[in-house]
Amino acid sequence: MSGKWPGGIISKTAPTVTGGEFGSASGIWTLDQVADYEKQGLWPEPVRPKELWCTGQGAYGQLGQGSVTAYSSPVQVGALTDWATPSGGEFMQLAVKQDGTLWTWGSGNSGRLGHGNTTSLSSPVQVGALTDWSVGAGGGEFSAAIKTDGTLWTWGLNTYGQLGDSSTTSRSSPVQVGALTTWSAIALGGQFLIATKTDGTLWAVGRNNEGQLGQNNETNYSSPVQVGALTDWTDKIAAGYGHVFGLKSDGTFWSWGDGGTGATAHGNTTKYSSPVQVGALTDWSEITGQQVGGVGVKTDGTIWAWGQNNYGQVGQEDSTEYSSPVQIGALTNWSKSGSGSNCNFGLKTDGTLWAWGYNGIYGALGLGDTTSRSSPVQVGALTTWVVISNRWANSTNFSALKTV
Repeated sequence: MSGKWPGGIISKTAPTVTGGEFGSASGIWTLDQVADYEKQGLWPEPVRPKELWCTGQGAYGQLGQGSVTAYSSPVQVGALTDWATPSGGEFMQLAVKQDGTLWTWGSGNSGRLGHGNTTSLSSPVQVGALTDWSVGAGGGEFSAAIKTDGTLWTWGLNTYGQLGDSSTTSRSSPVQVGALTTWSAIALGGQFLIATKTDGTLWAVGRNNEGQLGQNNETNYSSPVQVGALTDWTDKIAAGYGHVFGLKSDGTFWSWGDGGTGATAHGNTTKYSSPVQVGALTDWSEITGQQVGGVGVKTDGTIWAWGQNNYGQVGQEDSTEYSSPVQIGALTNWSKSGSGSNCNFGLKTDGTLWAWGYNGIYGALGLGDTTSRSSPVQVGALTTWVVISNRWANSTNFSALKTV
């Protein structure tokens, strides 16, 4: 992005362009241009100090508190304010810091923490010594991350070839997937991985029992395979336990895989082994894969959910199953969505954090109790939340960043 934004002056009015039709005024931006790019999420933000907070189940140390205690209200992980991108997997957490280092903690089963062993950790520990990590994600006993050079790395359980290294051998340290340097986004499901490249193509690898790899079959793949031939996929991709969501550059919403309890939002419970468009609208901006359903935000700031609703996770103040997206409330100030095990989360434009759905036993919603909610409830009173963890959909804990 640094090449796109050369810096310079932000002017209230348009600059004088010299050099005729093909002239320029390099490094000068009007306020209208800045506002437009900010609206699209394309304008660079300054690096601000951010704290990492977690809540919910802590049996494997995944809350980073140096213990195995569960917390039903958010607790800060350490005292540092240098976190950048948090994520989570099954009974574990991982996060990249602003200096490009990668940290993991929680359950070490199958080597999912990437430390060369299967030891569980109750506080964050750095993975290796490198400072070139960009973003990470966790799945069902395996993890993945992309480096700043565009390479893709995986580790953990590999029963179905989900690590993408052409084998079914589990790894306890990161291994590179192929030699390409064009990976841009990742999302992990139960035992499969989906990813986009910088050319707008979509790829998948691992378990395919529900058609979740989008290959028109149910064959497992141990090396990444392209989903279709199109090049209009965005980095807005998400996975549930056995289903996948993706947004295209035209704002359309597509899904495939296990459609049980309406998880794929097609108005039925049908299994789809290749991408199918959800409705005809072109106004989707955010998407998240819940365990057996999903939640998403539209460009008008409304938030929508669908799928299993036994704990009120669709946010309709009932327990009715919804196989098509339904709007939650009437507000238009939602900005981000997040999901976990039968629960959902949302950020509003005012920096408040909201949660609903399953909250039993561990208090994963962060509301200070273990009562489930069938409509959004604000988590605390703060207005400084900025990032929701892109957790794996079977997680019973939650993490988020807030500014200091």
